[in-house]
Amino acid sequence: MKGVLAALAVIVIIFIAVFGFYIGTKNSIIRLDENSNAAWSEIDNQLQRRSDMIPNLVNTVKGYAAHEEGIFTDIADARAKLAGAGTVEEKAAGYNQLEGALSRLLVIAEQYPDLKASANFMALQDELAGTENRIAVARQRYNNSAGSFNAKIRTFPGSLFVENMGLNPRQYFEINESARAAPVVEF
Repeated sequence: MKGVLAALAVIVIIFIAVFGFYIGTKNSIIRLDENSNAAWSEIDNQLQRRSDMIPNLVNTVKGYAAHEEGIFTDIADARAKLAGAGTVEEKAAGYNQLEGALSRLLVIAEQYPDLKASANFMALQDELAGTENRIAVARQRYNNSAGSFNAKIRTFPGSLFVENMGLNPRQYFEINESARAAPVVEF
């Protein structure tokens, strides 16, 4: 009788250990997924903050550089693309397009000494620079959380749960090479 109870106890302990391992791994994946969602939400918040700030910057520059209509159209198009983006790739493409248009706008602003001296323009430019830093930090946090999540679901034992949970690897928020180049503005 003692042998049967001992065997039963071992089976129960093994079952509890396997069940605990299963629950722990699944909860770990869920936590990493939620961390990625939260990090992505922060990028979205900062992109929206910048997008809301841009019309004020554009209107300030318009008063000094009314003949630069092309750049204002480019900025409006880029904002619309970013606002309509749903995936990480679409957001990154919209971000890159807006980044390039803003760079050209700031290059144009350099051509107008009165504009550069405007307190309103300087305040907006400083706020924009701060927002760009926040976006960079949020992008780094998202990419770090996406990397942790991707590693967890691609390695054992996390890979055993991916299909059942309907999870896919996260895309990184990357900047394309053309956005890194300095803009060329010709008059």
